[in-house]
Amino acid sequence: MLNWSIKGNASARNAAAGGTTAVAPPPLEPQKPKKTKIALALGGGAARGWAHIGVLRALDEAEIEVSMIAGTSIGALVGGCYLAGKLDELEAFARSLTMRRIASLLDLTIGGGGLLGGMRLTKRMQEHLQGLMIEDLPKPFVAVAAELKSGHEVWIESGHLITALRASYALPGIFEPVNCNNRTLIDGALVNPVPVSVCRAYEQPLVVAANLHYDLFGRSAVVKHRAGELKDVSDAPPKDRHRLGLTGVMVQAFNIIQDRISRARLAGDPPDLALHPRLNDIGLSEFHRAGEAIERGYEETKARINDLKRLQETFTR
Repeated sequence: MLNWSIKGNASARNAAAGGTTAVAPPPLEPQKPKKTKIALALGGGAARGWAHIGVLRALDEAEIEVSMIAGTSIGALVGGCYLAGKLDELEAFARSLTMRRIASLLDLTIGGGGLLGGMRLTKRMQEHLQGLMIEDLPKPFVAVAAELKSGHEVWIESGHLITALRASYALPGIFEPVNCNNRTLIDGALVNPVPVSVCRAYEQPLVVAANLHYDLFGRSAVVKHRAGELKDVSDAPPKDRHRLGLTGVMVQAFNIIQDRISRARLAGDPPDLALHPRLNDIGLSEFHRAGEAIERGYEETKARINDLKRLQETFTR
């Protein structure tokens, strides 16, 4: 009370002397703590990987900011296009795919390291990503690949974006390996299907993973079986003939490998939150079902937004 009186008398004297009245500065508003950004680990899964587009759409809609992206296989493709500002173009391309159009993009090669050369798809990427370097992206980005000769896990964190994406989804036997700086690179899902460990290595406090194989139940079971008499498949009834063809067998075998490896790696280094879109009915080669996959990725992420925001509050510093 005494201090207030003195200040008042001083103000009155200043006014009487023709001076200006001192005005107290407005009180400072308390600053809201900054929300922790999330690091995204986008897993491999071939055609199921279009679900990553829906995941990113839902995060943007909820204004949840991404600090970095580590991607394997199609996860690298979607994540790289997102950081390059080309997600709209990628989604339009994915939704436009039909069985006939997919066939037109495949360039069959004879005697190479894969059934498909991949150059037609690469040309499509060049239309939007030509000359873009990973260092040019606004956030850190890592594409995971595997070195064919040594089996090493390779983290591509700089250099040409198209080369990194192409190496990360070079599915063995399907797409030809990518030769990059004296290394022969193939699909990163062989070594790290859901690259949570990459985000951890970059010291990210909050890591969210999109695992596209979670609902493939039964893959980890052990079954005791009795061997019957060996018969020619052609002798079996039509309903029992499960002839997938060379490509189908290779892709399905690769799917089993991814699932087994991701279970082991995520058990040892789990994310802070995992997104599990329901995609078990979408085949690995059914790229024409992009609309369904995108919607399911969106729905799963929307359902977990409150959990994400709660995690952000927990990690706020």
